[in-house]
Amino acid sequence: MNGTLTDVAGLRVGHHTDARRPTGCTVVLCDGGAVAGVDVRGAAPGTRETELLSPLNLVERVHAVLLAGGSAFGLDAAGGVMRWLEARGIGVAVGAARVPIVPAAILFDLWVGDGSIRPDAAAGHAACEAASAAPVAEGNVGAGAGATVGKLFGPERAMRGGLGSASLKVGAITVGALVAVNASGDVIDPATGRVLAGARAAGGGLLGITDALARGETPAPMPVGTATTIAVVATDAVLTKSQANKVAQMAHDGLARCIDPVHTMADGDTVFALATGASGQAAETTLVGALAARVLTAAVLRAVHAATPLSGPGLPDLPAASRATPGPTAAPRRTGRAA
Repeated sequence: MNGTLTDVAGLRVGHHTDARRPTGCTVVLCDGGAVAGVDVRGAAPGTRETELLSPLNLVERVHAVLLAGGSAFGLDAAGGVMRWLEARGIGVAVGAARVPIVPAAILFDLWVGDGSIRPDAAAGHAACEAASAAPVAEGNVGAGAGATVGKLFGPERAMRGGLGSASLKVGAITVGALVAVNASGDVIDPATGRVLAGARAAGGGLLGITDALARGETPAPMPVGTATTIAVVATDAVLTKSQANKVAQMAHDGLARCIDPVHTMADGDTVFALATGASGQAAETTLVGALAARVLTAAVLRAVHAATPLSGPGLPDLPAASRATPGPTAAPRRTGRAA
């Protein structure tokens, strides 16, 4: 076990990070294909091939999933993944042709440097060339290169986000997650309720976004779609397409435990779920979904801990969690049935 998504048998991960500005893309290659589902919770998603993943629709297995920066422009990178797969004879047989199935989701990072530079088909192809079953590189790489968090009170008060991955094994099955954290909200340590990374207070330290909202402070006006956390959760268990969609839905709880607020009007939060079936073991959907939520939370925390500060000509000044003053402790969250 290497503690990242590639612990799930049948998956390889590759990053392409653009050297010209902080942006990039990350591909998850599914050797032999994988049953897939998706759940979109944010109000401003940028996606490709998500409707195909509905249990009502025909194709059962996907060949890769792409996560990218560059806002909607970054969806072009999926074309490079398709070409890489096609050249290797991978795809759904349609007469004499093979059509690779590559769902994709993007996040907004155009404000970090020169926004005319964004992932394209060449970037997606390069990510495939770099893919391996080695431990997933984390931090400001691939789709997490230009990620930021805590933008709800204005981008000038944001901090560096990033890409993280985690895994766990329970009995005969493995569950893993990979996430690019680019949230409007703060990243919270669910064990303590303390803000790890997010909006900076005017006087230094971390603001605590929801606490500030509760005090009546007004957030900065934000254009729709200027954030978004995108993720892949995966298992080597055998799941149906309906079960994979339920796992993707449950996995969003992992974001809600550590991003506050989450699923906002400016976020396009999207989680894909993959089931390679490599273990040969059927698994109860609730078990896999609960584990997926837990491991996705761990991946989010790893993403901000691995992030590094950013500064330079034409770039915003973005500190990272490792350099931040600890933020306020959140108020206890109520649990149980509503009255």
